[in-house]
Amino acid sequence: MKLCRDKLVEEERRVIANNREYNEKFQYASNRIKTSKYNMITFLPINLFEQFQRVANAYFLFLLLLQLIPHISSLSWFTTIVPLVLVLTITAVKDATDDFFRYKSDNQVNNRQSQVLIDGKLQNEKWMNVRVGDVIKLENNQFVAADILLLSSSEPHGLSYVETAELDGETNLKVRQALTITSELGADMSQLAEFDGEIICEPPNNKLDRFTGTLFWKDKKYPLDNEKMLLRGCVLRNTEWCFGLVIFAGPDTKLMQNSGHTKFKRTSIDRLMNTLVLWIFGFLVCMGTILGIGNSIWENEVGFHFRIYLPWDQWMKSAIFSGFLSFWSYIIILNTVVPISLYVSVEVIRLGHSYFINWDRKMFFAQKNISAEARTTTLNEELGQIEYIFSDKTGTLTQNIMIFNKCSIDGKTYGDAYDELGHKMEISEKTSPVDFSFNTLADNKFKFYDNSLVEATKLGDPSVHEFFRLLSLCHTVMSEEKSEGELFYQAQSPDEGALVTAARNFGFVFRSRTPETITVNEMGKPVIYRLLAILDFNNVRKRMSVIVRNPEGQIRLYSKGADTILFERLHPSNEELMYVTSDHLSEFAGEGLRTLVLAYRDLDEAYFNKWQKMHYHASTALENRDEQLSALYEEIEQDLMLLGATAVEDKLQEGVSDTIANLTLANVKIWVLTGDKQETAVNIGYSCNMLTDDMNEIFIISGRTVLEVRDQIRTAREQMTGNPVCNGHAFSEKNVTSQLKSVVEETVMGDFALIINGHSLAHALEADMKQEFLELASMCRTVICCRVTPLQKAQVVELVKMYKKAVTLAIGDGANDVSMIKTAHIGVGISGQEGMQAVLASDYSIGQFRYLQRLLLVHGRWSYLRMCKFLYYFFYKNFAFTLVHFWFGFFCGFSAQTVYDQWFITLYNIVYTSLPVLAMGIFDQDVNEQKSLEYTRLYEPGQLNLLFNKREFFICIVHGVYTSIVLFFVPYGAFCDATRDDGQHFSDYQSFAVTVATSLVIVVSVQTLTATFGIASHIPGLIC
Repeated sequence: MKLCRDKLVEEERRVIANNREYNEKFQYASNRIKTSKYNMITFLPINLFEQFQRVANAYFLFLLLLQLIPHISSLSWFTTIVPLVLVLTITAVKDATDDFFRYKSDNQVNNRQSQVLIDGKLQNEKWMNVRVGDVIKLENNQFVAADILLLSSSEPHGLSYVETAELDGETNLKVRQALTITSELGADMSQLAEFDGEIICEPPNNKLDRFTGTLFWKDKKYPLDNEKMLLRGCVLRNTEWCFGLVIFAGPDTKLMQNSGHTKFKRTSIDRLMNTLVLWIFGFLVCMGTILGIGNSIWENEVGFHFRIYLPWDQWMKSAIFSGFLSFWSYIIILNTVVPISLYVSVEVIRLGHSYFINWDRKMFFAQKNISAEARTTTLNEELGQIEYIFSDKTGTLTQNIMIFNKCSIDGKTYGDAYDELGHKMEISEKTSPVDFSFNTLADNKFKFYDNSLVEATKLGDPSVHEFFRLLSLCHTVMSEEKSEGELFYQAQSPDEGALVTAARNFGFVFRSRTPETITVNEMGKPVIYRLLAILDFNNVRKRMSVIVRNPEGQIRLYSKGADTILFERLHPSNEELMYVTSDHLSEFAGEGLRTLVLAYRDLDEAYFNKWQKMHYHASTALENRDEQLSALYEEIEQDLMLLGATAVEDKLQEGVSDTIANLTLANVKIWVLTGDKQETAVNIGYSCNMLTDDMNEIFIISGRTVLEVRDQIRTAREQMTGNPVCNGHAFSEKNVTSQLKSVVEETVMGDFALIINGHSLAHALEADMKQEFLELASMCRTVICCRVTPLQKAQVVELVKMYKKAVTLAIGDGANDVSMIKTAHIGVGISGQEGMQAVLASDYSIGQFRYLQRLLLVHGRWSYLRMCKFLYYFFYKNFAFTLVHFWFGFFCGFSAQTVYDQWFITLYNIVYTSLPVLAMGIFDQDVNEQKSLEYTRLYEPGQLNLLFNKREFFICIVHGVYTSIVLFFVPYGAFCDATRDDGQHFSDYQSFAVTVATSLVIVVSVQTLTATFGIASHIPGLIC
């Protein structure tokens, strides 16, 4: 640890098992957690401090302080303090309730019981008393108390199963495995108590999928990774017991490290409201200045006549000073143009809209019992303004349920169905699948229609056997045998599960695995392979390999991965086979199938032993471990021998084509960002009608260098516009906004599509080319980005956000979509096959892609419409209400006398006029949901921000000013010279005030009513 700004910063963690005295020297956090913010003493000051950090609350507090000054206040303090206290109280009660539930949850968690090994005996301790370095025992279905290193378990080979739903939302069981050296400790208390290994590992962090550390014990080093850790929040399943060593406790655990605040998103209407409030404040100051100057002039010209019987106070020195005081008095009186109830009303409306989304049964996915959920209440109206949708493909547009469909082995394709005459035929429900009865361990649900592959397997074709042997060995699947011959596979991805199941049906049955072995039934014979190394898959490598030793002692590396990656690593002798396989891959991708290439390499004993030593040193390195391992993987995965390729089918979800068609008609542009092959993505594009044969041109950007990409982009743009693009850097940061505006204005005749791969996109996103790329993409109806990384997805979204100033939405279902979901204005997660990480990071979650059109075209459009109408009429009624004081000032000597009774001023926005605008803001519908979906062009006003903008706000002011003039001068003219029969005045001041107030409530309520029913919603003063 080092001292940084008076705070200890942990650079690495050192823990010795069963040695509290040593571990306490580092002052590691205890296992007690505290997510509540307040206690009985601190609640009031902290909560008030937080609330007054909001500009609106601070503004009204300032007005209240002004009202406490008797020389300038013509309103009683309660006219401001009543609504302010009401708002503060409601917010405080809500905060206190939320915090109380957090406090109860903290107490419940901190007081859970855990079995801790102390002095060689298991003792029950509360979770809060568990310390770093303790050895604890977990039992089946128990929550994991802290982040622990798995030492041993009741299962063979130190295996244990955990459910990680509280961490990443995924309900499928994960497998964790102890080191062989520690799994031998078993449940022997004496051995566990004597265990004194030292762990040196990374400091606390929030990376759920990564852990780097080293165990030093008995003069040896053992590498530690995430597969040996049980994280706090997980639940132990299907494991009778296990023992673990606490590495991170309490706030240092990865669960708590991930509980930080997410980036706050604000809508365009929020930003506009902030601007308008500043404008209104400026308008308020101008009115106060005019009335203050009027007071000075009046006091100087007229007021001296009244000083005989209304003398000035002693501290009043001049007419100018009187005007200064009058200015502040009018600031207090006229402040109701922006009442505090505005912000409360907006939040109530948004909450109501969120409940409508949650309650919508037409967005309920019955198959998985998943309903739509608004995970935030602050973005609803922005759902009605979406211009760009960025969508993942696998699991978002498709079902992510993988079926082994075809394959290519040694230059020959398998998977098509043929009739008795050898003619290829279409596969239908009536087509008879292959008979797998020869294999007693086959999965009955698996369907395949090409008998020739089964025959080749039965005849012992070496290439076919090696192909399926690779599929049965090269994976991370776990096998569970519930009864003899009844296998159940736990796969981390649907692709892996489909491939291992295919190998199983063709006679190569994966039965079980241990840390050192993999057992496979090959054509009915059990074969045990020694597992020497696993070279993990990740988004950069895009491949996975295993190194095994077969029973004959031969060492072989098996690898599977993306064709672009493995083809670069093939031995030169595979060139001809590579071209044939490449043609097959294009054919498979053209049918929309997901493909992988399979290859192997025989390893020399001496070379492997040398490589294994380097691998051991790299895997136990404390610094740059990942980089060292990556370099070693790169070295050994060379000169591979090509076996063939697999093709799995991932069908489109129901309703995808109709949804995309409707959203396109609503002028929403949909970009697909996928990691799949170009051919696969293109085929899906045709399947869901994003690409059509009627398009004028489909541009493919596939350049490998910066110059090639730039030339292809410019050539495509020239073809679209017919105008040549100048050479050199045509764009600069200063004028990019105006140039991008010209793109929108530029008319492109015809429909175009753009397809770009990951290599080219990396160049296109560079600073000197990204505007050119965006110009081209903006003119296309469809954009498909293939082979992209999660980071590139986020970069594309950020590019459109930054330069197009358009409202963006990102939708996905997997962990690789989280970055773009967080980057977009609105993130939508789909509860799919890849777990819940996308949902947990999203603002809204739905069960299927098809529900997106209802979310946008119905709920989004209604929310935007309602909020715009609410704001218009809210500002209108307050201008009409407040400006009556302004006109009255010219008839009361600018004395800051109010027109209305003080209680009417206090209750105007809270009682008299609150419900009509609030009801309109929550329930108003211009057309019903069927019409919203049928006439998709109704969505465009939100995209163009037509319903509430600066122009509409100006109209609102004019409307309010006109209404206030009529409300004041009509009663004033009627009452001014009117007399009764006895010669006395017909009306006094109070009668006049009641008349104006009554007329005001009636007028603004009827105006709201006409807006709700579509009668003269924008004809100012119709009722007046």
